[in-house]
Amino acid sequence: MYKLAIVVPCYNEEAILKQTTEVLLNLLEELIDRAKINPDSYILFVNDGSRDDTWDILCREHDLSKNINAISLAANVGHQNALLAGLESVMDDCDFAISLDADLQDDISVIEEMIDKYNAGADIVYGVRNDRQTDSFFKRSSAKLFYKFMSAMGVKTIENHADFRLMSARVLKQLSQYNERNLFLRGIIPSMGYKTDRVYYSRKKRTGGKSKYSLGKMIKLAGNGITSFTIRPITLITALGFIIMLLALAAFLYTLISYFTGNTEPGWSSLMISIWFLGGVQLFSIGIVGQYVGKAYFEAKQRPRYDIIENLKHK
Repeated sequence: MYKLAIVVPCYNEEAILKQTTEVLLNLLEELIDRAKINPDSYILFVNDGSRDDTWDILCREHDLSKNINAISLAANVGHQNALLAGLESVMDDCDFAISLDADLQDDISVIEEMIDKYNAGADIVYGVRNDRQTDSFFKRSSAKLFYKFMSAMGVKTIENHADFRLMSARVLKQLSQYNERNLFLRGIIPSMGYKTDRVYYSRKKRTGGKSKYSLGKMIKLAGNGITSFTIRPITLITALGFIIMLLALAAFLYTLISYFTGNTEPGWSSLMISIWFLGGVQLFSIGIVGQYVGKAYFEAKQRPRYDIIENLKHK
């Protein structure tokens, strides 16, 4: 029987945390009773600088159960960094880890199937949604657009998969070698090349608290994924510049011909529109290139991605 660590990032989850803890402990007990996992398996909660009573609740739950560990980060570093902090904390103390969000919208009943696929030889098992019926029309549409856009940009992702996945200890150790500060785990992990499998499930509605992924954060996550994995936007800028250059040449030839045939007409509006258009293209292009320069700037600093200030662990 292999030792499992369930990693759960938490940010201001006081409204749902006690329910989450109870549900996950019951799951662990069932898996242990069915000899699916080692009795020393546990849950690691990662407090990502919460401003509510999340950490106090975790401290009490840790005292009540030997299967609950918790770490607290010094500041809110974001979901991806908090998740990485948890995964790196357990990689030397488990045979495989499963990550999921504290809201339990991911269907934990498929975790047993994940374990079976791990036992069959898979190093990574992705939890993939088979429908998005619980999402609003806007979220379903934006998610579909997100995956298509990422694919067009050359970023390898698993469609309808977030961060609900199983990873073996050797994958976790290899993941710890990835030192970039602008994390996009949904792109990093599919690119690692280990044997993978999938389980499918229906995502549930959140039973308490609020989603921490606003539209702004989702756009930022997508931007991180693109600029961390591909230079295709810069390639597209180069192509756009070449096309505009050809259009400018064509316009020049047309003007020259019109001049000799006597068909020239004054065109203040067309001139100004051309100037504004080219100016906008230039500013947009500089902005995209600046994103890459800025990412290189932050990567060069090599600042720590997180700082663990408290670690509650049963011996």
